[in-house]
Amino acid sequence: MGKKGKKEKKGRGAEKTAVKMEKKVSKRSRKEETFLYNELYVYNIRKDTWTKVDIPSPPPRRCAHQAVVVPQGGGQLWVFGGEFASPSGEQFYHYKDLWVLHLATKTWEQVKSTGGPSGRSGHRMVAWKRQLILFGGFHESTRDYIYYNDVYAFNLDTFTWSKLSPSGTGPTPRSGCQMSVTPQGGIVIYGGYSKQRVKKDVDKGTRHSDMFLLKPEDGREDKWVWTRMNPSGVKPTPRSGFSVAMAPNHQTLFFGGVCDEEEEESLAGEFFNDLYFYDATRNRWFEGQLKGPKSEKKKRRRGRREEPEGGSKLACGGAGTQAPVEVVKEVVTEDGTVVTIKQVLSAPGSAGQPQSEDEDSLEEAGSPTPGPCPRSNAMLAVKHGVLYVYGGMFEAGDRQVTLSDLHCLDLHRMEAWKTLVEMDPETQEWLEETDSEEDSEEVEGAEGGDEDEDEDSGEESGAED
Repeated sequence: MGKKGKKEKKGRGAEKTAVKMEKKVSKRSRKEETFLYNELYVYNIRKDTWTKVDIPSPPPRRCAHQAVVVPQGGGQLWVFGGEFASPSGEQFYHYKDLWVLHLATKTWEQVKSTGGPSGRSGHRMVAWKRQLILFGGFHESTRDYIYYNDVYAFNLDTFTWSKLSPSGTGPTPRSGCQMSVTPQGGIVIYGGYSKQRVKKDVDKGTRHSDMFLLKPEDGREDKWVWTRMNPSGVKPTPRSGFSVAMAPNHQTLFFGGVCDEEEEESLAGEFFNDLYFYDATRNRWFEGQLKGPKSEKKKRRRGRREEPEGGSKLACGGAGTQAPVEVVKEVVTEDGTVVTIKQVLSAPGSAGQPQSEDEDSLEEAGSPTPGPCPRSNAMLAVKHGVLYVYGGMFEAGDRQVTLSDLHCLDLHRMEAWKTLVEMDPETQEWLEETDSEEDSEEVEGAEGGDEDEDEDSGEESGAED
């Protein structure tokens, strides 16, 4: 289910822009470019089309921010923080600004309110009642970095920030974690990533796999408490860069990510495209298993069953087992490089799932259908019980590929992935290698950054790592 690649050791800030992290390793004779955007696109499900929406005065270009949709005012999209890097990586900073897109009037507005979080990336934000709750993230400057575990609330009625001080023992500082609201009104924090310096120019990353519940104490919205959770079931393997969405029945859906195997001078990443579900009501993890596409039903009479050719009998009461299927995709880049992506797909109904004993059950399950290739930092959305997965990134050797494909999966049927938009090699953005470290390119869009970056980088995170 994975795809491995090697790269310079740079540590993962969960959603860090690759150019910035690579640029920090100045001993290598490498030069990379990256491009950030502030464009807005809308995907029409019925028409199966993307449309670029041009709205005046949008937020400055950025990545690794958070965006939350709320129903207030005819629908609003709130955006906080993130980071900017110039194409060459010479300029880099974090944002601490707050923006709202009014969906009814299609207008952007910057909301200025004091007392909010410091500039950061990789944080998480959710809508909770009539508030936005923000947790964690990281800030990096040329000299140092810091991870956060602080919690802020933004009131959607008064447009004011407040810093929460929950009781109990909460998560250690981290970024890129899961943050979701439970049916009972609590907020779950799971996993994430952080790093710490072990010696000069050497950082060690930590993939967190612990879970915490943040909830109002005694029903009061001004007093919160942390509780450590120990869910049962089939848990995801340790990773960072996974993506999260709310599935039907108030379950949290967990997709993809990357597991780094770190050595002192290298970083190998195994990428995933698996699905997990967390049921907060039962405090239990489930692995998402696809049934496979339906094939023609072959009705069987009671007490009669055809034997396969050769007279061999089916084990386990007639339930046959299928071997895993390896699917190979090739992506040809514009410079002629061929990248091979291999996926090993489990047979439908495998992984311990019981076979149906219904008389009209399928004689044979459909063949596995490849879905999104292994990746990290994909974008997820669930609409009418259908999961949509867009983009993300994976690594091929020393190269990092930005994806633009789109896939969907019916979460009620859980049969097979459907590809809506294939990967387009013409739009693949590679980190190219050159022999020069010199950088004299013009920087565009550098306005609106975090002006007190030095001040922010010295803040305490509020808990020991």
